[in-house]
Parts: sequence; C-alpha cells; structure tokens
Amino acid sequence: MPIRGNITLPGDKSISHRALMCGALANGKSVIKNISTGQDVESTRTCLSECGIYSKKENNIVEIVGNTFRNPENKLDCGNSGTTIRLLSGLLAGKKISSTFTGDHSLSSRPMGRIIEPLEKMGLQIISQNGKLPLSITSTNALHGIRYNPPKASAQVKSCVLFAGLGANAPVVIEEPIQTRDHSEIMLKELGVDIACGKDIILNPQSNPLMPFNMCVPGDPSSAAFFSAASAMIPDSDLTINNVLANPTRIGFYDVLTKMGEKVGDVRVQYSLLNGVSIGKKDIPRIIDELPILAILATQADSPTTVEGAEELRVKESDRIHAICTNLKAMSAKVIEKKDGFIIDTPNILHNTNIKTYHDHRIAMAFTVAGLNAGRYNSLDNEDCINISFPEFNSVLKSILK
Repeated sequence: MPIRGNITLPGDKSISHRALMCGALANGKSVIKNISTGQDVESTRTCLSECGIYSKKENNIVEIVGNTFRNPENKLDCGNSGTTIRLLSGLLAGKKISSTFTGDHSLSSRPMGRIIEPLEKMGLQIISQNGKLPLSITSTNALHGIRYNPPKASAQVKSCVLFAGLGANAPVVIEEPIQTRDHSEIMLKELGVDIACGKDIILNPQSNPLMPFNMCVPGDPSSAAFFSAASAMIPDSDLTINNVLANPTRIGFYDVLTKMGEKVGDVRVQYSLLNGVSIGKKDIPRIIDELPILAILATQADSPTTVEGAEELRVKESDRIHAICTNLKAMSAKVIEKKDGFIIDTPNILHNTNIKTYHDHRIAMAFTVAGLNAGRYNSLDNEDCINISFPEFNSVLKSILK
C-alpha cells in the first residue's frame, strides 16, 4: 500500500525538553504550544514539578511558572529519558538544588560518566552507582567555570554543562570540533543569556532569571523521518509533512536521503529508486536518532551502504547497532554488524517476521515501516515502547496508508 497524504506532527522532542527547562528558569509564566506528546517529555515536566516548578498541560499546550525552585522531597524519576537526567542534572546544579535521579531499567543501564566528569570538575559533589543511576547531586555554592572538550560529540553533555554554567562563578567554554544539535544555545541566547557560539561556545554566568516566553514547537524531524522513509521506498507514494523543524543540526536525515537519490523539497517525499551511501563519524551527530530508519531505507538501495563511527548507538535506549542488525537478518537482509556501525549489502527482499524491539521506541517504529515494505505489519514484542516518544505513531501511519 502506498503512503499518500498531508500530515502535521507533534512538537520536536529535543526542543520540548529544553523549552520546559527554560520555562522553569524564567521569571513568570511561559506558554509552550505543540509540545511533544511523548512520555520522555512528560518525565521532564514531572521532575520539574517535584522541584517546585508549577505547570499545567491541556491539548498539547503547557503553561509553566518558573523561578520557584526548591529541593525535591522525592527522588526524581526520569523514566526512560536520557535527555531528562543529563540536562536536568546540570540545570539543578546551577540552581544549587540537591536531588537524586532514578530511571527505568533501560535508563539505569546507560552511562552517566559523561556528565559526571564535567560536573565534578565544576565542583559538584556527585554519588552514583558505578557511573550509572541512581545518581545524587549535592548543592554547592562554589560551582566553577570550566573549559571542556567532551570526549565524544554529545548535545546532551554540552547542554548539561551550559545549564550548570548559568549558576557558575566564572564562564564555561565548550570546545566542539564536531557540531551537535544547538537548540540549547539558540534558546538561551534568545532568552537573554550571554552566550557566544563559534569555534568554542562561551557562556557567562546568569545573575538574573531568564525572560518568560511564548513559543510553538515545530514538528519533530526524527518522527518525520519514519514516514518520509516509508514514502521514499514504497512505490506510488507521495507524502507532505507540514511545519517540520529545519535546524541544520537536525536535518541530516534529509541530506542523506537526497544523496540516496530522493528529491526532497518542503518535506515532500515521493517514491524513488535509491542509491547506497557511506556515512562516517562526522555525519553521525546530525543523524544519530535516524540511523535505525536509514538502515531500513538502505536495504532498498541499488548498492551497499556503510555506516562507521556510530559507536554511540551501542549506549542508546538499546544497543541499536545490534538491534538493527539482528532484526534485519531476521527479515532476510544482507547485513554485517561492526563495532562502530554496519554494512548493508544489496539487493534485498524483506520478509515479515517477529521483531525484537529491545524495548526501544526507534527500533519499534523503524521495523514497523520495514514490515510495510515487506507487505504487511511485522509482529513487535513490545509495541507500547513507541509511547516514549510518539504515542500517535500508529494512528498517523494508518491515516496515510492508501
């Protein structure tokens, strides 16, 4: 069945997290429209509430009243959300708030050393379980400035340090040889923070609360990628997606799709014959969330696709390299798993099968789309994990199957 229609998607997840955090830092009421509907973003809102920040949500519109922080009485449950724990730990450190973070089984297995290192260098006292959750931070009045070059390109680590730097006693400087998504920098600058972005990112401490704001969150390009991929590889498809975020650090998927031979205009995607591509380390930060669905696309190309430098996929909500390769092999695709990526050979005729989601929302959505290419839905062992980021995924997909 072809993919056809015109759709508008819920708000971008990364911006929604940051909008809530900026609203919490603002002096007064902010309004956030078209906020992401995923459980991850709700985890951030719940954690902020535990820290004294009032908000209410109605019809995907959140009103949030900031600058009322207090030490939480309970542990902060981040659910499955790595963005929540990594950004909020920096934000609360900067506000001199003591707290303990927990999460679900998946989040508790993910490494937190990448935020522990810079925050400890800034003078924060941290107790963790072997570099993983639970993680406790203790308030300090002596948070220092820092010059930091993250060992691995990470927007979450960068944002953690920037939020902490708002409450430091000296500037923070972050070196970023490979640019990652820059939503935090853009939003902080727009709200009055003294931040300069060039070869280095330089943020000066903020003595005053941020300005309250009204904003409408654009559609999530990571969510859009699944429908775009389906349209690109299913014959007779023609899909338009409205109001999708066009930040250059987030649309690497569409750059790759163009290289594969697809014509992309105002996020209108039509079926086309696809070419294989080579994706390297410098490409990864701009497409890290879209690699599972790009792997599905690559099975339908006319030549091999190689992905290298993507070892970060090993420590996402699941080991996504292993999950991608295991499930593609189950669907009869030619794939070689590598330490830092994979090689997908062609040609491939996919067959429907039972999919191991590893409780990972992006694996579940990617292999739902893969099943359509094979002729019908695959059977997922955990369809509910999609709700972490995109509860409406299946209903939107069914609405454009013609």
